[in-house]
Amino acid sequence: MTQTITGFHAIEEKVRSAAEGGASGLTIHYAKTGPRVKKIIEAAKKAAIQVVQTDEKSLDGLVQNLSQGARDHRGIVLVVEGADKAGEKDEVDFDGWLNEQKLLDGRATVLILDSITDPHNVGAILRSSDQFGASLVVIPSRRGAGSIGESEIIARTSAGAAAYVPVSVVTNLVRTAQKLKDAGFWLYGADAGGESVANIEFPPKTAIVMGSEGSGIAKLLLEQCDSIVSIPTCGKIDSLNVSVAAGVLLYERYRQEILAK
Repeated sequence: MTQTITGFHAIEEKVRSAAEGGASGLTIHYAKTGPRVKKIIEAAKKAAIQVVQTDEKSLDGLVQNLSQGARDHRGIVLVVEGADKAGEKDEVDFDGWLNEQKLLDGRATVLILDSITDPHNVGAILRSSDQFGASLVVIPSRRGAGSIGESEIIARTSAGAAAYVPVSVVTNLVRTAQKLKDAGFWLYGADAGGESVANIEFPPKTAIVMGSEGSGIAKLLLEQCDSIVSIPTCGKIDSLNVSVAAGVLLYERYRQEILAK
């Protein structure tokens, strides 16, 4: 399978990742030679990534099957030959990851995304997960953003964080929640009717559940939560966007980690 990536941030992070782990199958196509593009090309050449100069029409052809937003290539496109679904994000096996955690006494933060369908929200959440040190992001294999077409939007919106944040795709979120609890994690469901996050002291092993944009957390998954947490606000609308709410909760978790050191 061929993966096509646009967006300065996403391409830069992919190039940086290739410099550390190998550039096989990567080709950069560019037409414009502005400062940002020149910087990317220099880094790509150092990483032994193939670089091809072309024209705008050729770049338009490379991105024609992407979503409307991802077609704005701004003069540079990265093509990854032989990419597969697992390679689009830093995807890990959940059971294997959890078994490793059982052997560790340190802190860990898991973010569970319950049927979040907007790939822009998933991308923004991955960016916050990178910035605030989430250990793992769990998404369902169905009823959520993550299709081949959506992965391009996720990568672009995450500004490259999708290449670094561990992601696990699971078939059953309720069973996953149960496994986390059995491994010593405490589950916190994000909902406007919960206890203020200002009053919550997150334990060393914390899992935060974010519900879908429309219906929130599914009933069976909500029942697995040890506590419901909310974010105090003062606005006129009902609630925060799910990606913003996830960022706030991850920041508070990160802030508490800093104070604990």
